[in-house]
Amino acid sequence: MHKWLSSEARRASLPWRRAVLVAIVAAGFLAPVGAQALPAGCAALKEKYPDWKGKTLVNAINPHTPGYEAIDPKDPSKYVGFDIDLGEEIGECLGFKLTYKAVTFAALLTTLASGQADIVISDIYATEERAKAGDFITYSKVFDGVLVAKGNPKKITGINTTMCGAAAAENTGYVEVPLIQALIPQCKAEGKPEPTLQLYDNNANCIQAILAGRADTYVNDVNTVDNAVKAYPDKLEKAIAVTIPYSVGIAVPKDKPKFREAVHAAMMEIYKSGDQAASLKKWGLDPNNLMEPGLLMVK
Repeated sequence: MHKWLSSEARRASLPWRRAVLVAIVAAGFLAPVGAQALPAGCAALKEKYPDWKGKTLVNAINPHTPGYEAIDPKDPSKYVGFDIDLGEEIGECLGFKLTYKAVTFAALLTTLASGQADIVISDIYATEERAKAGDFITYSKVFDGVLVAKGNPKKITGINTTMCGAAAAENTGYVEVPLIQALIPQCKAEGKPEPTLQLYDNNANCIQAILAGRADTYVNDVNTVDNAVKAYPDKLEKAIAVTIPYSVGIAVPKDKPKFREAVHAAMMEIYKSGDQAASLKKWGLDPNNLMEPGLLMVK
């Protein structure tokens, strides 16, 4: 049986109810829907690295890699993806906010080096050559997929001499470009025609080149290739997945070692908390990409 309180009793109970509500909110049980608690170590990092608290920084991105960074189909003024979420969490962990500067892939590091951006979180492979332009905090293993037309008419089996005579669509500045160029002398030695390269500014154009029959293959991050196959299952397929000796990294200016240290520390907290693994799952990316954050720097 329900008992009804008198108006006096209800008024008397209000302070107690307010106290309970405050306690519940403090415990986090009424956190805003969709809110995610930050890793426990972030509070200490804000105190250790106070220079970026309350600041707004610019992230240079090439927003044409679905799953990593892409234009939000529901709101073209926003970006979505694993790298977007990762950057936002790094910012929250260190107390800064991010805005975005969309550029071609080849312009990512020059935008950083010129001071037009403070950070680059855009599925960029960390290489020693690129580390001459910026320091890298590495955070993901690299597995490349070889995208071909349905049925693989050229019978391509990897970044090898099965690409002889094939037309490869690639992004300007991608590490796959020199890997394919390195096949030219091998093809000549076997008496086969050399592979040709078509260079584009983004992944979407490379994929369209295969769909239009202008190119035979496209080699890029395996998750990007898998997403292309999901989008065009009747027209595209993944010939194979290959490993290449790189990691994905976050680029920061070489003249800001304290910022590099802070971002690396935030990445360690995100990695240890399980948030990075959860975000891979959220965006349908291969959990095998997960790796402990590291550093790549060259003088």
